[in-house]
Amino acid sequence: MKRFYKEATAAEAEGGWHIQLDGRPVRTPARALLVLPTSALGDAVAQEWAAQGEEIDPASMPMTGIANSALDHVTPAPAAFAAPVIAYGESDLLCYRADAPEPLIARQEAAWGPLLGWAETRFGATFTITSGIVHVAQPAETLERMAEAVLALPPFHLAPLSTLVTMSGSLVIGLAAVERAFPPQQLWQAAELDELWQAEQWGDDDQALARRAKRHGEFMTTARFAELAAG
Repeated sequence: MKRFYKEATAAEAEGGWHIQLDGRPVRTPARALLVLPTSALGDAVAQEWAAQGEEIDPASMPMTGIANSALDHVTPAPAAFAAPVIAYGESDLLCYRADAPEPLIARQEAAWGPLLGWAETRFGATFTITSGIVHVAQPAETLERMAEAVLALPPFHLAPLSTLVTMSGSLVIGLAAVERAFPPQQLWQAAELDELWQAEQWGDDDQALARRAKRHGEFMTTARFAELAAG
């Protein structure tokens, strides 16, 4: 789509901050008004629209995409949207450790142990840790507590949580990012620990580096969205 507007702004109105193009309200793909819960997030989304060139490129507007998801997919059916996110708690990355070599075991414990410790304190949960890739069941009470935490989130937190969890393979990492319990960069490094270890042992190629850089940018932007949505 060619750009058809001169100015993009976030204007405070009923329900939050409305994105407007030359004073006209923007709507989501499902035709809902594009309304953000905080001024900071409204400004960030408006800046994405303002930064467009002669043609509008949705791929260059990640925060707008997350906002559209929150309004079009989460708000109408939050429980259904949350279900696949909650399922990650049954096989959280942080619970599956290497059985060798010792340096990798130590690195996983140093990076992942504090995250699980936070989740245990924050949600009153107890996690079962195993080595290898064979599935291990988590306590039913733990799964219930984690599900409750996810379902309690508002749409503009649940939408970015879905991306963060899918990218990291960890419900704990996603919740820690949304709740700003740890710096996003630390959480990213925890999520990528195994891949980075393999790169250290066997080397990297340009394609792998480019893929990791792209994923890193997406993770950080999504975490930033959650931060701005919190106000």
